[in-house]
Amino acid sequence: MSTIVGNDNLRNLWERLGTDRADHVFMEFQDREGRRQAFTYAEFDRCINRTANYFLSLGVKKGDNVAIQLYNSPESVSTAMALAKIGAVAVPINMAHMVDECAFVYEKCGIDMVVAEPDCQPFYIADVPEGIEWRIPVPARIEETYPMKHVLISHLRGGEPLLDGAVDFDAEVAKCSDVLEASCELSALDAAMIIFTSGTTSRPKGVELTHGNMLFGGYFGIWQCALTPDDRLLTTMPAFHSNFQTAALMPVLVAGATLVFIEKYSARRYWKQVREYRATSLQLTAMIARTMMVQPVDEGERDHRVRSIQYYLAITDEEKDAFEKRFGVRLMNCYGSTESVCWVLTDLPFGERRWPSVGRAGLGYRVDVVDDEGRAVETGCVGEIVVHGMPGITLMKGYYDEPEITAETLGSDGWLHTGDKGYRDEEGWFYFVDRKSNMIKRSGENISASEVEGVLASHPDIAEAAVIGVPDPVRDQAVKAFLIPEAGCSLDPDEVTLYCKGRLAGFKIPSIIEVVDDLPRTSVGKIAKKLLS
Repeated sequence: MSTIVGNDNLRNLWERLGTDRADHVFMEFQDREGRRQAFTYAEFDRCINRTANYFLSLGVKKGDNVAIQLYNSPESVSTAMALAKIGAVAVPINMAHMVDECAFVYEKCGIDMVVAEPDCQPFYIADVPEGIEWRIPVPARIEETYPMKHVLISHLRGGEPLLDGAVDFDAEVAKCSDVLEASCELSALDAAMIIFTSGTTSRPKGVELTHGNMLFGGYFGIWQCALTPDDRLLTTMPAFHSNFQTAALMPVLVAGATLVFIEKYSARRYWKQVREYRATSLQLTAMIARTMMVQPVDEGERDHRVRSIQYYLAITDEEKDAFEKRFGVRLMNCYGSTESVCWVLTDLPFGERRWPSVGRAGLGYRVDVVDDEGRAVETGCVGEIVVHGMPGITLMKGYYDEPEITAETLGSDGWLHTGDKGYRDEEGWFYFVDRKSNMIKRSGENISASEVEGVLASHPDIAEAAVIGVPDPVRDQAVKAFLIPEAGCSLDPDEVTLYCKGRLAGFKIPSIIEVVDDLPRTSVGKIAKKLLS
């Protein structure tokens, strides 16, 4: 079947951009200390080529998986694109993950090479000298290291050491030619990236995205946000998320526009950055909107160029109205997932919107609501949101090395089963009701309750654990744990929190812990989470 992507790939895209948009500014970047960098398309393409040539010198070949453990930075983009140019696959790592969480990804994907930040070196190298002042504080409880063959360190700034066994990635890249030295045959259906996303099982799954998926995300984003080559899209979304890769980076690239890339969100600085960088398009989450609203009013804050704001799922009507009135903007509500590649349900670029609807089916997708047997339900009835598309183009290629789960999720009929609940009205506007039954949404992060429960259950004094999400006024949901102690044991919530710190990313650690004698059960003895609050 022919699609708008054809058989194109990311290497071809960059070859066109390096010529057709050579002198146009591709990226303006600001790090958390306020330092700035800017690159034209031609400059960035040469940087990608140097990086690709270094990977080639290390023997990286088509189909190899390489981890990227970098904060938002130009290198987080150039590294992924360099791998794509030589047919290798980028595996972005969540920067909040601990060693065990990273190790699961590395073993699953057969990874022996990581491009990482200086403060990640203790993950891979034992016997780290004491007294080092890392740019970002290294977690105190790193009990074991992961034996990584190639540890390539980016962003050394002079104050942080290069530990024995690690390589100065940036210095080695700088030595390479800026003309790509070798290329392989690429197809739109070749994998370009594997993004791990939490599921309802205890371990995350790797969503395999192709060159075609990435390119389609670009075309879709151009339509969704009415993006033009003169637009400037500002984002603080982390580079290891699909929100950044397919909904920010790729639309900018396909349009030949400008990406304003901020390393770390700061409520105090954010709207000043929006105005200073003359941003025309933004990405927001509920946490960003809420923290912006508690900032002091600046009399010039409505003097901006923003005309398009992607927003994900609903805040309250009152919050939405107050935000739009204060900043003189209009939120574009939408819904999607890493598996669906794009925001399959979205408000239209112009015209009518029906808040709190998450919009209508976007271009290239069919969306329906079905019951437990897969039959379409009547309008107004709640059911599972399912999405029809083309695997490898408009939908993920599949879950990496998980053929059975892929078959269950995508189905033989081309329908992606999201597990999320919603309904639609008679005119095709959809309304989101609830996330997957065992997911917790916290500040834009999806957290598997089962994964957190597994860590808690490994504590010697905990007999059983149940984890749920509870409302949080700023971060969507907080993680709450109900714990049953082993017979004769007592539990100190502070000690349990400390135990989790060495085993879970910070955003996954329960912020509310309740010790109980028992938990409500179903007729077959399972914990009835719906009765917990």
